[in-house]
Amino acid sequence: MSLVPVSEAKNRLLGKANPIEAIETIPLGDASGRVLAADLAARLTQPPFHASAMDGYALRASDAPSIGAELTVIGSAAAGHAFDGVLGAGETVRIFTGAPLPEGADSILIQEDAEKLDGGRIRTKFEVTKGRHVRPRGQDFAEGEVVVSAGTLLDFSHLTVAAAMNHPTVEVYRRPRVAILATGDELLTPGETTGPAQIIASNTFGVAALVRDNGGEVLDLGIVKDRPEDIAAAIDRARAEKADVLVTLGGASVGDHDLVQSTLKSAGMQLDFWRIAMRPGKPLMVGALGDMRVLGLPGNPVASLVTSMLFLEPLLRKLGHLPDRRREVQGITLKTLAANDQRQDYLRSTLTRDSDGNFVADSFQKQDSSMMKIFAHSDALIIRPPHAPELPAGSPCPILLIRP
Repeated sequence: MSLVPVSEAKNRLLGKANPIEAIETIPLGDASGRVLAADLAARLTQPPFHASAMDGYALRASDAPSIGAELTVIGSAAAGHAFDGVLGAGETVRIFTGAPLPEGADSILIQEDAEKLDGGRIRTKFEVTKGRHVRPRGQDFAEGEVVVSAGTLLDFSHLTVAAAMNHPTVEVYRRPRVAILATGDELLTPGETTGPAQIIASNTFGVAALVRDNGGEVLDLGIVKDRPEDIAAAIDRARAEKADVLVTLGGASVGDHDLVQSTLKSAGMQLDFWRIAMRPGKPLMVGALGDMRVLGLPGNPVASLVTSMLFLEPLLRKLGHLPDRRREVQGITLKTLAANDQRQDYLRSTLTRDSDGNFVADSFQKQDSSMMKIFAHSDALIIRPPHAPELPAGSPCPILLIRP
C-alpha cells in the first residue's frame, strides 16, 4: 500500500465520522465546556419588574420639573424588599440598587444628587429625567425567549445567563468516549523500575490529555504485552464499554512483533488505510470496528503526539460537535531549510515575534521522533510540504501551533 498524503488521510478519516447525536441532561454546574444540544429559552422575565439601577430616591419626574424641587420621603425599598404602597404627588421613596420601583414612580434621583432636609424631606440638586436609572421589566430577556442556541460551546457567560433564566440542568451532547491502548513487552508504567530492555510508557498521558482537551472522555486500557490474546481482550473491553474511538499506541506496522493491526483485523476491523506520507508519524493506521473508529498511532512519542494533533483532535471535535481548532498559521523561518523528500515534514521549533508581529520559527537541529524533551520545549511545527525546495532564511512558511 502506497503512502497516503496527509490531506487525503485527514479527509478520509473525517469523511466517515458523524457527530454523536446522543443527548444527556446534566447539572448546570457541570456544563462548562459542553455543547448545548437544545435551544435554551428563558423560564422567566429578567428583570421581573421595573428596578432601580442606583441607590437614591424613586419619584415621579413630573414632581421635579427643575432643580430645587422638594419631596417628602414616605418609605424605603431595598433588593428583596419592595415598598408596599403607591407613590403620590410630591412624594419619594428611598430606594437601593435592585429594588422594585414603587408603583407610581418613573425615575430615580441618585443619592448624591439629593439634599436631605428636616422633616423627612429632600431637595433635588440635579435635573431629573424621566426613566433615568430605571431598568425596565424584561430589559435583559423575556420569558420564552431563546437566549442560548443549540450547538453553543458553553462557557462562563452562558452558564451565568442560563442560571438567571432559572435552568438547574441543561441538555448537552454526549462526549466522545476514547479507549487508549498501549502495547509492548518493553513498556512499564511511571514509577516502576526498568529492566535492561525496558522503558517507561509515556504516550498514553499526552494522548489522554489531548483527548480531554478536545472534549473527550478517556478509557485507559493500560499496557498489554505483545500477545494476540491480550490485545484481543483489550479490544473486547473497548467494545463492551461502547468506546466511540479506539486509539492504539504502537504495534500497528506489520513486523514480527507488531500484532495490533492483525489482531484488529481478526476481530473484524475494516482497514481504511495505513502508512502516511509524513515525518514523524508514517505508521498511522485508520479503520473501523463496527461503529467504533480505530486510530493506530505510532509508538514513537513525538510521532504519537504529532499525529494526535493532526488526526485525533479534528476527529474528536467533529464527533463532539465542537468547532475546528485553528492551529495552522503563517510564520517566517529563521534558518535556511533543506529541500524535502516525498514525505511532509513537521519540524519542532521555538517561536518569537519580529518587529512587525510576525511569528519567527527557529527549528531545532535534532528532529528524531523519540526525543520528547525537544517537543516539550517547542512552540510550533514548521510544515515542509513533500518535495519542497530549499527555503532560505527569512522566507514565509506554514507553521502548526502546539499551543494555539
